[in-house]
Amino acid sequence: MSILTIERKILERNDEVAARNREFFRDYGVLALNIVSSPGAGKTSLLEKTIVGLRGYVRMAVIEGDVQTDLDARRVARYEVPVVQIITNGGCHLEAMLVMDAIRKMDLRDARLLFIENVGNLVCPANYDLGEDMKIVILSVTEGDDKPLKYPAMVRNASVLVINKVDLLPYLECSVETLKNNAKVINPALRIFEVSAKTGAGMEERFQWLLNYSGRSEWKSDFEYPSSGLSRELVSGPSSIASLPSSNSLVG
Repeated sequence: MSILTIERKILERNDEVAARNREFFRDYGVLALNIVSSPGAGKTSLLEKTIVGLRGYVRMAVIEGDVQTDLDARRVARYEVPVVQIITNGGCHLEAMLVMDAIRKMDLRDARLLFIENVGNLVCPANYDLGEDMKIVILSVTEGDDKPLKYPAMVRNASVLVINKVDLLPYLECSVETLKNNAKVINPALRIFEVSAKTGAGMEERFQWLLNYSGRSEWKSDFEYPSSGLSRELVSGPSSIASLPSSNSLVG
């Protein structure tokens, strides 16, 4: 009973801070998206391609969550967008207080899209509201078509499902239709995109959807999508990288 009480109090406190974050985002006209997935599903690769595809259409900012390193933040910073890294030091999810600390380090006055890349995990992040407008869950076809059934809470709490790495389907025993049906059984209202961060397949529809939600202009389909992307060689990023340890976590 005491464990349940403590957990309830932590979540209640988190929800209070999340509500303040949400009010802040709305005051600034920022669409905040909480991106969640298992490790290796392609969150950062999709984020990189999205920044390239929407550059010139909408101002973007990024909060990166990682258990130990700032490698993903350095990848994102190469595209010259504001990015703050939260290092959780082993914590399996981001919390609203950590996001609040991160946005205090950012200038969001001109931003319209804020991507919050959560720690790679489909369990804990399902229960923690960060103040986002919606959760976007990314599943890779390499994970199998039964993945939604194994993590129903995340699918239930998400507004969007992005099925990534569809270019690998010829080499896998994975049915996209089965994957979508399994997800729809849990959350019939789920918006689903089928994409490949590698080839760019399906990305145009997703770009236009993001622009519609952020209140920006129409995305032009004649954009030349970079098939190979930038080199992943790590270089010193701009001063927009700010590492934020999770010392202010609500847990502990």
